[in-house]
Amino acid sequence: MLIGERLYTVGEFIEFANLPENEARRFELDTGAIVEMSSSRQQNTVIAGRVIYFLNAFVIPRSLGFVTVPDGGFRLAPRTVRMPDAAFISKARHPLLDGVEFPVAPDLAVEVVSPDEDIHKKAYEYFRAGTKIVWAIYPDERRVYVMRLDEDGGLKSIPQEDDALLDGGDVLPGFTLAVQDVFPVNE
Repeated sequence: MLIGERLYTVGEFIEFANLPENEARRFELDTGAIVEMSSSRQQNTVIAGRVIYFLNAFVIPRSLGFVTVPDGGFRLAPRTVRMPDAAFISKARHPLLDGVEFPVAPDLAVEVVSPDEDIHKKAYEYFRAGTKIVWAIYPDERRVYVMRLDEDGGLKSIPQEDDALLDGGDVLPGFTLAVQDVFPVNE
């Protein structure tokens, strides 16, 4: 849901998002427009939690950087702040935790895709800002699309099925995650 009738700066966005009446709400800044994020489905939040768990299990012991949860904002452009469902940012690119939003894009962004979400637009925003890999997770399909930019700047999106293995590429060398482990088992 679009908030307001004008364009906002990142500073104005942060002020707005931090108002007491907005404490339990989530927002993104989409090229100057404040957009309220819809509530996540149970399945989406569990999937995000699982990905965060596996990323942290690899990142923390190696002191590689930081894994963020869904309310961690990243400044992708002067008027764009995105809140991926999970993300990794290396200490080499952002060594200290200070401030509200991260002033740079994550190295890896993970989006658990909602039905009304334009994941291709978001992926291009991440890549233009410096992100190397985007994982777009589709809960109902039990599929993860690994997105990268190809040599010509086009979006390369490779579907990974339940039996595939995700890897951290040059962002997290040595990290692997079975796609089947991303999804909870409903019994």
